[in-house]
Amino acid sequence: MSRDERHTPAGNGVGGLTQHRITVLLVDDQAIIGEAVRRMLTEEEDIDFHYCQDATLAIKTAERISPTVILQDLVMPEIDGLMLVRYFRANPATREVPLIVLSGKEEPLTKADAFAVGANDYLVKLPDRLEVVARIRHHSQGYINLLQRNEAFKALKDSEKQLEIRNRFIRETFGRYLSDDIVDNILESPEGMRLGGEKRMATIMMTDLRGFTAISERLAAEEVVRIINNYLEVMTDIILKYQGTIDEFIGDAILVIFGAPIRREDDAERAMACAIEMQMAMEIVNERNRASGVPEVAQGIGINTGEVVVGNIGSEKRSKYGVVGRNVNLTARIESYTVGGQTLISESTLSACGPILRIDDQTEVMPKGVKEPITIYEIGGIGGKHNLYLPEKTPPEMIELSHPLGIQFTELNEKDTQEAAHKGVIRRLAAEAAEVAAEVDVGRLTNIKISLFDEEGYEITTDLYAKVTRNLSASPAEFVVIFTSVPPEAKSFFRYRYNF
Repeated sequence: MSRDERHTPAGNGVGGLTQHRITVLLVDDQAIIGEAVRRMLTEEEDIDFHYCQDATLAIKTAERISPTVILQDLVMPEIDGLMLVRYFRANPATREVPLIVLSGKEEPLTKADAFAVGANDYLVKLPDRLEVVARIRHHSQGYINLLQRNEAFKALKDSEKQLEIRNRFIRETFGRYLSDDIVDNILESPEGMRLGGEKRMATIMMTDLRGFTAISERLAAEEVVRIINNYLEVMTDIILKYQGTIDEFIGDAILVIFGAPIRREDDAERAMACAIEMQMAMEIVNERNRASGVPEVAQGIGINTGEVVVGNIGSEKRSKYGVVGRNVNLTARIESYTVGGQTLISESTLSACGPILRIDDQTEVMPKGVKEPITIYEIGGIGGKHNLYLPEKTPPEMIELSHPLGIQFTELNEKDTQEAAHKGVIRRLAAEAAEVAAEVDVGRLTNIKISLFDEEGYEITTDLYAKVTRNLSASPAEFVVIFTSVPPEAKSFFRYRYNF
């Protein structure tokens, strides 16, 4: 029996704790993906690999092999991928098992939907082998540690030190993500760790490193982790300073609650001040990145205020203090409209803060799942006691190209990943933006992927990403884009040809 086919039962370990092997279950209807992942894990002696091609048998397979991590495709013929995630989370045997969804492309909305139904991580397939192994080990080890902690807790639950252990567990679990007063509030409540939730008004913040997926695909795994750690270390300190509750680190994204577990009158105002200071602190993040020899990054932030459900969510064996609801999803949608350096907020957050905000721009959008269009606002600063302001934005200074650059571009639409490429030309250009004339008009805030050609028609890159920020004319179609991810070959071309 080959290593990837066997299932080694857990044995007894030190101190009576069960020693669990890393066990991977891949659910994907494409045999070629199964073979590719198997080969990635061939040299990993401590990892057992199992492959299930039939999604309808996935639950039974998981119950049989007890995986420590599940890799699951989002597009399968038998069942919708998000529905299968729900099934895994509803099944007691797999409810707590870390689940990494695999997708053919990077889509913030798809990512948000996957996390909303219970996914722990998100990978665009096929990723680098080192990254796959690192994420499998990270999630499996956390799950194994959880199983062992549960065993230890059960052994100690009749001990006279039960209350002391409970308090220590809360401080260790929440202390890195919550301010001290919030942890004290949980400790003081006899019901602090009981499952359950309540509806309340809160302000939700979602952050993301714009274009980071494209950047990470060109870097080694340790460089990717270095960038994320530089970012999260700086941002965590700022969030705790403004008494925000970090609900989740989602790769390079952060989900933060203002108003739970403790609600304050200035929740929305503190969230805004926090966001502005976080944008200012990106210079610190990028100083560290430059010193570490990794690329600079830019952050987008979305903020929304509304009714949510907050509380201890999960099972008796594994739970977390978190937030769910329509307004959480809307926050993720708002954040998806950002480009690097932008903070976009809903009208409800604007109303909650009042006139102390500096509004730099506003636009009407129609997010998925919303019945009527909403207005979102770009915020450049906050007055009052905070008095924090980003520099006033000025339009990028573009040069007129004597010889326009040819492009082909595809709109990144989560409903249709096979859209045909459209032709166009770049007439005016800056290092971070361009003015485009095209054969079709593209709506504002649409993300596009661009293939760029030089004056002689030779291909420069196929991986230039941008967002449409302004429509100049519908007929002929002319619009302005901001680049969200510029690959090295495009940067070199711009530097050599135009001295950007």
